[in-house]
Formats: sequence, structure tokens, C-alpha cells
Amino acid sequence: MKQLSGLDATFLYLETPQMPMHVGALHVFELPAGFKGRFVTALRKHIAARLPEAPVLRRRLWWMPLNMANPAWVDAEPDLRQHIVEVPLPPSARHGDGMAELQAAVSRLHPVLLERTRPLWKFHVFEGLAPGAGGQRRVAMYSQLHHAAVDGQAAVALANAILDPSPQPRAAQAPRAALPRTFELGMSEMLRGVLGAQAQKVAQIIRELPGTVGTLGGAAGQAIGQSIGRGRVPLLSGKGAGNLTLAPRTPFNASVTEARAFAAATLPLPEVKALGRAAEATINDIVLWLVATALRRYLAKRHALPRASLVAAVPISLRAKGDTTADNQASMSLVNLGTNIADPRRRLAHVKAASASMKSTMGPLKGILPTDFPSLGVPWLLEAATALYGKVKVAERIPQVANVVVSNVPGPPVPLYLAGARMLTNYPTSIVVHGVALNITVQSYDQSLDFGLMADAKAAPDVAALAAALGVALDDLRVLVGSHDADLAAAAAAATPGLVDRTTRRVRAVVDETIGRAARQVASQFTAQVASGVAAQMAAGVAARARRGVLGGAVGATDGAPGGPGTPRIAIEAPPEAEAGSRAGARSGSTGGPKATPTPATKRARKAAGKAAKVSARVTPATRSPRASSRGRTIGTPRK
Repeated sequence: MKQLSGLDATFLYLETPQMPMHVGALHVFELPAGFKGRFVTALRKHIAARLPEAPVLRRRLWWMPLNMANPAWVDAEPDLRQHIVEVPLPPSARHGDGMAELQAAVSRLHPVLLERTRPLWKFHVFEGLAPGAGGQRRVAMYSQLHHAAVDGQAAVALANAILDPSPQPRAAQAPRAALPRTFELGMSEMLRGVLGAQAQKVAQIIRELPGTVGTLGGAAGQAIGQSIGRGRVPLLSGKGAGNLTLAPRTPFNASVTEARAFAAATLPLPEVKALGRAAEATINDIVLWLVATALRRYLAKRHALPRASLVAAVPISLRAKGDTTADNQASMSLVNLGTNIADPRRRLAHVKAASASMKSTMGPLKGILPTDFPSLGVPWLLEAATALYGKVKVAERIPQVANVVVSNVPGPPVPLYLAGARMLTNYPTSIVVHGVALNITVQSYDQSLDFGLMADAKAAPDVAALAAALGVALDDLRVLVGSHDADLAAAAAAATPGLVDRTTRRVRAVVDETIGRAARQVASQFTAQVASGVAAQMAAGVAARARRGVLGGAVGATDGAPGGPGTPRIAIEAPPEAEAGSRAGARSGSTGGPKATPTPATKRARKAAGKAAKVSARVTPATRSPRASSRGRTIGTPRK
């Protein structure tokens, strides 16, 4: 006989028809090729052989007189026909994957309480699923284990005892001796045991009290210091990444009923790990961010998203490494989910900071958090308080400290087999309580991250939509990490350019300089050609007008010539040098004949020629085409 610890027994005292306190999982199996018969029969045979390795399956409760203290565990032989039962599925399960029918079956079976006169466990086998992708026959199983017997880590240890790493089951242990079906203790023996156990627990608390007070003081100071450092007042503000805050009111903060709604989701574990590494976040951080993102989207579509952030109650294991004892060694902490932050990148940073704050605060407390305490009179007190709490709906009248329970339990990293059948999925099923009507438990298995969402059917009847939102949240994370990687690459390239980047910049500069020089040369040549063409056209036009003007002047002068009127004379135009000499001679007073008066046409021709000379001079000598002048030298060439 072993008396239950205070924490284990609490799950018994809190249990009501509205709050069943058993946990479990929904598994889908693929039967081996050639399997014949009913899987429930093979499973009973397999469990019978593994009972020596699974003591949690072969013990039941022994109640103390007048329920004055915690009950005890005593050995008991389970009736496998009562504990492993077959449940038929509707014909619709033969079409598709059958998950909708399985989830509906779990929702129907989960509120049913386990019989306390028997060992507190039960397996439900579902037949009638459609074959798998490879044509293999499939079955499913929903397991129930009371939380008074196991926590998450103890359930994993139990799975390791009854599951195998290969299709061929390992050799079973030697058969154990038959156990008696009844167990009797005298009244005096039970009273002595109860009083002695209570005295030992009180003495242990007194011995550990000084160290406990010091640790609590240090942890409280650290938590308050972190909150004040972030500009927050504990328990009064909903801002920042601190976790000391009250939870806002949501549809999940209600008294639960006797109905349940269950949904499941699977995400690829290797990708989640890779995204976590890229975002410099742990798996726990990523799980919390996925849940926060899904909750934000789910509540926003229902116009129920509060302005303040939702708070998650996160179980933390107090179990030492390697401890596989079948009991509860866990406590609860709080994490601010940042659901009030619209930016997914800022929300991820918030979740990481809140998770780190929780770990730094709870780390020193793990060694002092009690899992056992004196229980004399506790059963009466807890059972009465639980009944009253549910009847008057206290959860809807007082502020809550959490909106949802989020638990992440590491599972086996390799595929496992049960009675030769390969396990394909491992969706956890957990408990909901008054005031927190939603529980999201995650367990890794093989290459999958399996989510099990259990909710009160009245508070969240469409919990399947929340499960679907987890897949959308993973898409958001893919986009977020992809953009984050791009930003990091750009920042790294700008901060520390590598050889390729430097070479690219040099080549680009050389190419730009070469193209620019060539473009300037082409532009200069084009401008020179255009200017030369315009000057030539203007010069040709001026010369033509000049010739017409000179000829007209000469013809007009014959009217006053000695030959009489009408006698024609042809005037031949002298070269410029001769004309200049004649002008100079006339100015010096030499006898070169009378001074000729230029006609208006001649004046206009000379004026146009001067303008043409000015336009031609504007062309840069270095860029215009060289041409021969009337004096035998090249224009643009300096005189020697």
C-alpha cells in the first residue's frame, strides 16, 4: 500500500461530472500486412503480457475511513475485457481519413468518468476506418488514464513500457504471481498509518521552511524587478512581456458543462525545429507563438479578441532526469502570449521574452514547490469547495489568472508499435476546469508535432476551427522567418561586404566609367557634326546671296558708263586680297580710281557672312573635322 501524495489526491477531490480528471491520447494505427482478426483481441493479449512492466495499470484506490485523509494505492488485477473495449464507428468513417468521426467519438467518451472501484484506466479501440494510402488496414485507440495516477512524463514512461520500437514485440518479462482480488486493512492499522504520515509531512515542512522562505523572497524580488524594469506594475498592467498580470475575460473563462469538443492537428516537426532555429527560438517558444497566433485569429473572427493579451497556464515538470515514477511531479506557471500585438515579429519577440522571464523566475522554485503536503481533513474541504465553485459559477464572477492551458510534452523521436501495429498519430487529450475551458496539449512523436485541443462544448463548440488556425499560423511563421532571413542577409551584406560584393562594385564602377566616356565622345562627335552641317548650310546660303547681290550691282552700274546707256559691262569680282588692297589704296589717297559705294545687297551679304563666321568659330577646334582653307592651311591648326 502506498498513500497518494497531496498533489495526486487533489485530482481526485477536484473531479466532478463536469470536470473529469483523466488524460489520454487518440492514436491511429496501421496494421501489418496480412493481419487477420480483431485488433482488440490482439491488444488484450499484448497488454496482459506487459502488465508486469506497467504497475500503474494494476493498482486501484483504497479509501481511508471517513475519507479523513488521502487514499492509498493497492495492487489489483485488471479485467482486460472491461478495460479494453471495442467501439464501432459510423459508416461515414470508411470514407476519407475518418478524423471527423474519431474526434466526435472522443468528444462523446471523454466526459465519462472512470470507475473508482477498478484500476483507473481504459482503452477504447475503434474499428471501421478506411484503409491507408498504401492499402493497409487502419484502426484507432482512445486511451484514458486518471491524472491522479500519472502526469505527462509518467504517461510517456508508460507508453515506453507497452510500446515497441519495431513491429516484432520484444520478449515479455516472466509471468508474475496471481494477485489477490481483495485487500483488507484493520481500522487501527489505517489510523496509525494516516497519523504517522501526517506527522512526518509536518516535520518535513518545518525543516524546509527557512530555505523555502529565502527562495520565495528572492524569486519574488526577481520577478518584481523584471516587471518594473519593463515599466509595468505587477498584476495591474497588461503591457510588456512580464507574466504577473490578470487574464482578460474571454469565452473560455466560463464554468464548464458535462459536454466536450475535441479537435486535433498535426504539424511537421523537422520544419518547426528548422523555423525555430532560424528565429533563434526554442520549440516551446514556437509552440506558444503558434497557439497565440491561432487564438488571435480565432477570437478576432468572432469579435471576441480582448484588448489585453491572453495569459497561458503552462505546466512545468519538477521531475528529476531519469525519474519514471508513476505519479504527478509538476506545477503551473503563467506566460503572457502577446495576443494584443498585431505584428507577428513583435509577437514572437514578446513570447520569447515572456518565456525566458517565466523560466528565470520558476528555475529557483523547482526545488521547493511541494508535491505532497498534510492531507488530514483536506478531502472534505476540497470536495466541498469544488462543488460550491461550480454551482454558483464563481469562475464567471471573479477575475481569472489564465485563459488557456498550453502544455508541451516531449515524446519519442522514432516510430513505435503496439501489438505489431505501427502508431501513426499521438493526439493528447487533457482536462478543462471551471474558469479555463480550453486545454491545448502538444506532444512530439516521430516526425510530427501532434496537437490535441480539448474544450467545453458550450464555451468553444467550433474548436476544430482553432485547430485549423494552427496550420495557418505555421504559414505565417514560414513567411515571417523567410522575410527575417532576407533582412539578415541584406544587413550582413551592407555591414561586411564580401569578395564577391567588392568585385561586383568595382566591375560596375569600371563599366559605368567606360560607358560614360564613350557616351561623352559620341555626344561630342554628334554635336560637332550637327554644328558643322548647320554652319556649312548657312555659309552656302550667304555666299549665294552675296553673288546675286554683287552681280546685280555691277549690271546696274553700266547705265552711267562711258559706252552710253544700255552698253553692257561685265564686272568680274576680285579676290579678297585685291579688294582689300584697293580699299587700302583708296584710304591712303593713291590713284586707284574713284571710291565705289557698296550697294544695299552687298551690305546684307557682308553682314550674313560675318554671322556665319561667328557660328563656325563656336565649334571646338579639337572636335570639328579639319578642312583646307583658301590659304593652303588646315583650319584649327595653329600658325607656325
